[in-house]
Amino acid sequence: MSTDTFPRKNALAKRHHELGSKLDTEWNGRLIPQHYDTDPYEEVAIVRSKAGLFDVSALRIVNVSGPDVVDVLNRMLTSDLATLKPGQSAISNIVNDSGALIDDVLIYCDGPTAFRISHGGGQLDTVVGGFFEGSQSTFELDNDVHILSLQGPAALDILRSHAEIDLSKVKYFEHMPTTLFGRSVSIGRGGYSAERGYEVFCAAADAEFFWDKIMEAGKPYGICAASWDCLDIVRVEGALLFFPFDMPQGDETPWEVSADWTVDLSKPHFHGKAALERRRREVRYANVGLEIDANEAIEPGAKLVRHGASVGRINSTTYSRHLMKSIALAQVTPDLTAFGTEFTVRSDKGDFIAHVVRIPFYDPNRLRTHPLEERITTGNPG
Repeated sequence: MSTDTFPRKNALAKRHHELGSKLDTEWNGRLIPQHYDTDPYEEVAIVRSKAGLFDVSALRIVNVSGPDVVDVLNRMLTSDLATLKPGQSAISNIVNDSGALIDDVLIYCDGPTAFRISHGGGQLDTVVGGFFEGSQSTFELDNDVHILSLQGPAALDILRSHAEIDLSKVKYFEHMPTTLFGRSVSIGRGGYSAERGYEVFCAAADAEFFWDKIMEAGKPYGICAASWDCLDIVRVEGALLFFPFDMPQGDETPWEVSADWTVDLSKPHFHGKAALERRRREVRYANVGLEIDANEAIEPGAKLVRHGASVGRINSTTYSRHLMKSIALAQVTPDLTAFGTEFTVRSDKGDFIAHVVRIPFYDPNRLRTHPLEERITTGNPG
């Protein structure tokens, strides 16, 4: 699209057009660079060996603050926010009265009474007002913020000399305010690539400045601009779920998508707790990783068959040229999760054999994002 007519303007539209993107894909009311002129598989190779710069500004950011904001968030979310310290972030979930997932979120603690909530395509914006009603705290959607995500083994070297803080000391799921190239930002360590990465949160007015500066600083390291086509590939290789595409039934609980670690049933109360306690004994589905005997990606929605019966479906898929495999994240019945379990994939492209394998497909020990030396010093189980 030649003009960004969406309510959430993308301040990087000009840069994406210059890279060959038609900006003809929208997510969360903001245009995204789904494709560039470059081959997404070449972009993946650079992200895996050097570094790629993604624009993930289509994520929604909600700023929440006030004297009782922790109590409000604890009523809304499945995890205990009281344990989160300033400079830390954590993944959590929102469930409805039936215990079904309606959004997954990333919470950034900026101070004892100030947080940011990052989320994708779920229902947070619809339900958040009800939780803050009658409280002493407030919430506000931040449509100005843009997020530049630098991912890859060279990410630290590209940014470290240009940041006021020592980025090597920022652990996974930590963040802090600083200056980068002389301008104010918040930088968090994380991302959606299964690589070491840093996310730069900046004002829309500064987005082009930071894009250009990061690309310039990355030239000696072989940086590339990375499209959402590339992002789709690397996140499936890393077995990173994408709400709601990996929750196709629409009423899955955290127990059914391997997100039980986000639920703290010891909290006195949170929305949907009683249903989650009940449904913990009623697990219907499980998520698994599959290697498929095919030389291309299989379409999402393809059925999984075993002994003539339909037992699941394919969710997120890609052909990983890096791993030289057709891979998929799939949903099956809980009795079929053992490594080596065989299925027939009924696809528009034909029938194929698939087997359950260990995930993540790429870097199964998560050494890229959770180096051993950090696990030793932080106790992070990885």
